[in-house]
Amino acid sequence: MKKIAAKFIIVFAVSPFVGMAQDNGITIAKEADKRDNGWASVSMSFTMTLKNRSGQETVRKLHSYMLEIENDGDKSLVVFDNPSDVKGTASLVYSHKKGDDDQWLYLPALKQVKRISSSNKSGPFMGSEFAYEDVSSQEVEKFNYKYIGLSKFNEEECFLVERYPLAKNSGYKRQQVWFNKTNYRIAKIDFYDRKDLLIKTLTYSGYKLYGEKFWRPDQMTMQNHQTGKETITQFSSYQFGIGLSNDNFTQNSLQNAK
Repeated sequence: MKKIAAKFIIVFAVSPFVGMAQDNGITIAKEADKRDNGWASVSMSFTMTLKNRSGQETVRKLHSYMLEIENDGDKSLVVFDNPSDVKGTASLVYSHKKGDDDQWLYLPALKQVKRISSSNKSGPFMGSEFAYEDVSSQEVEKFNYKYIGLSKFNEEECFLVERYPLAKNSGYKRQQVWFNKTNYRIAKIDFYDRKDLLIKTLTYSGYKLYGEKFWRPDQMTMQNHQTGKETITQFSSYQFGIGLSNDNFTQNSLQNAK
């Protein structure tokens, strides 16, 4: 079986359709990105429900701000509102189209801003099933791509694209992304670890249209297949074009975030 699989990979590698698959993959990713350009700045509230294998739940309430940066990745600030053990904790991310993102975490108990090193990006974000690299904006330039084909998810036709992180310290070898064929919204992502084993699945649901252009989900669910844990994120109170600037996304604003 291993010899057959290896032979298939070699034949596929020299196939003239490989270049086409790469071109189609990045074309789909770029189209999805283009359709979501122009929101400028946005705020939202959300709850994050952490479930363990036994079904026990921990609920956290948060709010977030995001700023769209021309010719680079987005900036985001996330603030924990409760429970009391995490209240005031805040995360600041400068995403970049190329190179490592800049990430900081403010811990109110220590009154200290901690920089998240690139070697820790695969670690869990505040005990959730989301990694630090998952909470950065997923810029097109951060991956190589291959178009797999059409695939249905929740009875909807999707483009199935495989993408490969370029970051050396990524916790993932590859990701399979389902883009809704009608409007290029992401419906589902399967994450494969460095051993190429399926580790997590992220599903998006309850999409709504804002400002006649921007689709946003009501819920994102990250399921960890290896630990049996799950994180459910439910969003509300989206507000677009709220006039934020770079001054709202500094380490000083991180410590004074409300």
